Amino acid sequence: MRVAMLSVHSSPLAKLGGKEAGGMNVYVRELARELGSRGTPVDIFTRSQERSLPMIEPIACGVRVINLHTGPTAPYDKNWLLTYLPEFVSRVRCFADGEDLVYDIIHSHYWLSGEAALRLRRSWDTPVLHMFHTLGAMKNSVARSQEETESAQRIAIERRLMREVDAVVAATPLDRAQMVWHYGADTERIRTIPCGVDLGRFRPGNQHEARATLGLPLDPYLLLCVGRMEPLKGMDALIRALSHLRSSGHAHAPKLRLLLIGGDPEERHQLWNTEQQRLDRLRHELGVADQVHFLGAQPQELLPNYFQAADIVAVPSHYESFGMVALEALATGAAVIASNVGGLALTIEDGQSGLLFPKDDAVALANQVARLLDHPEQAAALRTAARARAIEYGWGNIARRINLVYEELVNSRQAARRANRLAAQVS
Repeated sequence: MRVAMLSVHSSPLAKLGGKEAGGMNVYVRELARELGSRGTPVDIFTRSQERSLPMIEPIACGVRVINLHTGPTAPYDKNWLLTYLPEFVSRVRCFADGEDLVYDIIHSHYWLSGEAALRLRRSWDTPVLHMFHTLGAMKNSVARSQEETESAQRIAIERRLMREVDAVVAATPLDRAQMVWHYGADTERIRTIPCGVDLGRFRPGNQHEARATLGLPLDPYLLLCVGRMEPLKGMDALIRALSHLRSSGHAHAPKLRLLLIGGDPEERHQLWNTEQQRLDRLRHELGVADQVHFLGAQPQELLPNYFQAADIVAVPSHYESFGMVALEALATGAAVIASNVGGLALTIEDGQSGLLFPKDDAVALANQVARLLDHPEQAAALRTAARARAIEYGWGNIARRINLVYEELVNSRQAARRANRLAAQVS
């Protein structure tokens, strides 16, 4: 079986925390690697954003990233990429023809890739398995401004994909329920399979050694957050929580440092987007600028060190269909505090493998941070349970379940072709 995996708007090799790089990139790359290790070849098609990149980048046994030059060779507004989808689809077809390849299944990620997958299915007669990763309707339900709102075009395409693809992967039962509630999705088309984590890469380690590796000081308490610089990630709540701890006179507040991974670092402030500029103003307005540090996007291989170095990892998002960062932090045995939303509320067992708080509630978040700083024995218990929880989500288990869906869809399509041939012979 050969898989054509589509990630149109963002490469699985992009640096985490960049403009269009997050949990989906990790999911695509790690799932493909696991499938390749099991003997299933995967080609990941993405739009090239750098002219210097080769067209073909092997990343694991049987796994390649195919960089297609489509539209401007630069980061580009995802909503405008629909203009270039016909060109992208054409280049995928040309690549397959040029290498004389036949793909047994198309696995698309995000709504833009789903639109491309349906066009390829018309040419190849190949079944499509789709994963949304986030839903436009859910993002709109938590949007606080017009700037945060997803387009009506995206919502319409997602609704059509729910009807037309051969099957959809939901990361959690809640994700599945939201598809039904907001889009009227057919539950028979939805397979609920969680995201995975690389248990070999993300594993517990020595905090002092991790800080030394990263060049971080040993004495302060480190509160870490990893994500794109966008309002949905709720990083402002962390800054307000830090301010609350200071103003309330918490004993550990002066030694607390908040590290934000994502966007651009302090020294490249001229590249900050609107959200990062807003966070910068907030830290100065609240008088905590000396304790809040922008580290910029970081390579995936350093993230385990950051999780190991942190006293607390916070995931304050307003919406997460699953929450890959939280799972990776759990796997390193980190003490995790997360918003009680979406997949986070299902992955983290509140009070056992992590702590939850109401989204956008800075005081509640501050109280949870204080709880762990004041009671190190509770933090230690959470860390032990965190790793045990993450073991359930090893990529081996996830890839096996995805492969079963592939086989189901391929067998169904083959049966339909045989039936059509028989019907044609009879007529």
